[in-house]
Amino acid sequence: MAPVSLHLLSLTRLSLPFRDTVTNPSTPRIPPWRRQWISPTDARRRRLSVPVSAVAAEAPLPRAVDEKETPAAGEERFDWLDQWYPVAPVRDLDKRKPHGKMVMGISVVVWFDGGGGEWRVVDDACPHRLAPLSEGRVDGKGRLQCAYHGWCFDGHGSCQFIPQAPALGPPVHKNSKACVASYPSVVQNNILWFYPRSEPEYKEILQRKRPPYIPELDDPSSVINSGVRDLLYGYELLVENFMDPAHVPYAHRGQFPHVPREEDIGRVEFDQEGGLPIKMNIEELNIAGFHSNPEENWGYFKFIAPVTLIGSPFRAKPVLQVDQDNNNTNNKKQPEVTTVFFCISVSPGRCRVIWANGYNLDGWFDKMIPRWWLHIKTNQVLDSDSSVLHIEERNYAAFGLDNWHKACYVPTSSDNLIIAFRNWFKKYCNNQVGWLTPMVNQLPPASTRVEVYERYWSHVMQCTSCSAALKWMRALEVALQVASVAVVGFLAAGKGTVVTSGVQRAAVVAAVVLCFAASRWLAGFIEKTFYFEDYVLADK
Repeated sequence: MAPVSLHLLSLTRLSLPFRDTVTNPSTPRIPPWRRQWISPTDARRRRLSVPVSAVAAEAPLPRAVDEKETPAAGEERFDWLDQWYPVAPVRDLDKRKPHGKMVMGISVVVWFDGGGGEWRVVDDACPHRLAPLSEGRVDGKGRLQCAYHGWCFDGHGSCQFIPQAPALGPPVHKNSKACVASYPSVVQNNILWFYPRSEPEYKEILQRKRPPYIPELDDPSSVINSGVRDLLYGYELLVENFMDPAHVPYAHRGQFPHVPREEDIGRVEFDQEGGLPIKMNIEELNIAGFHSNPEENWGYFKFIAPVTLIGSPFRAKPVLQVDQDNNNTNNKKQPEVTTVFFCISVSPGRCRVIWANGYNLDGWFDKMIPRWWLHIKTNQVLDSDSSVLHIEERNYAAFGLDNWHKACYVPTSSDNLIIAFRNWFKKYCNNQVGWLTPMVNQLPPASTRVEVYERYWSHVMQCTSCSAALKWMRALEVALQVASVAVVGFLAAGKGTVVTSGVQRAAVVAAVVLCFAASRWLAGFIEKTFYFEDYVLADK
């Protein structure tokens, strides 16, 4: 692919529009599949929608597409609204307070309904004055209470109490306008999912459709490493990045052990990263997704549209097929590693990944590693190519998403998974994420490296294990500093009468220096692990 001209990579903070940017700043686009049902909350959202910037409106990019590539009338389309979406691992949700999340453009609040004993997902806007319910609390009766005026709601979104309403007056809390939209939700594989339809006819949606189920994640003999991270690039970039094994030895250099593969016959030039051809075969591509069976020992990979990616490095077949074909008498447990990534679009230029990786390697040591320690490695891997993907997304937008196949040169079979995803995204989605609420499909301004690699808000505050680890490490840092100062003060107060010998005095001074040095090292470790660590690929 020819290099992008320098003016496309300038450091200006202008927003980049996608090819379908709205040209009327006063009217937000409503997707056709959304027009048929508009809730009162959505109506309020449309009235409050932010207009498109003048820069985007005045400089729309061309949407040049060959006629043969234009979708035919009546062709099957992917229904983004008729899907289950993961919200968060249950272990990272505190039952004592509500949690605000944005999924596919919808702002929702997750909370534990004390009355019903279940996790609930409702719109994150109080019908009174549209205050965010995620800033509220769970009251003593297990209801969701708005922090602004104290309105209380049950798990079905019905208003149960309005403090400002007279007790002997009309029951204004029973008015339908006092209700908040509540969405069907379910916990599966220890992850909370929700279905983005609040109409009564979808109350029993679980009887018709469920989220994808991964049996390995419920295997009691496996070690499950799960977590969540928000990233500053879009859903499409996240999905294709996880589908690209060829980038691992380069973008994640030194982070994974070298995996020996068959030699490339006739090759005379090798690089130190060990990159070699990867033969990927795509099977059963349809509107529901696709899967691959690599010709080499790269395992099995499956994409379940729109968010679920499943990989088994030690397998070449799906789980059920392997179990059915394994009819021998050898019952020895084989090493298993199942990598599962849920790729969620948050808003244009922002996404969220929920990972749930199962390890069954017959090793006791894996079960002893704390969860926050595993997250250090995972965050390093996610950070190592975040800046590349952040810039790459803007290069895609500059060319136009409809022109991806023309702009990108992908001649090897190593890119077959990415090509399959782009073909699926084009054929069934028209190269667009089907936002669940009216949304200006426009990239935000480019972020700084500090923003791209930031970890505290993107991960630590959403992870109970890392939050707890940060808390006790901060306490340990303070304790080490206090101990060093206290010992120095103790020696000064004693005026040489407490510690008399030179050996004792040297030992005490060494302890003081050691405590202070340990506190400084711990402060640096905390900064790099829980807040920010720059990643320069050229230095690796």
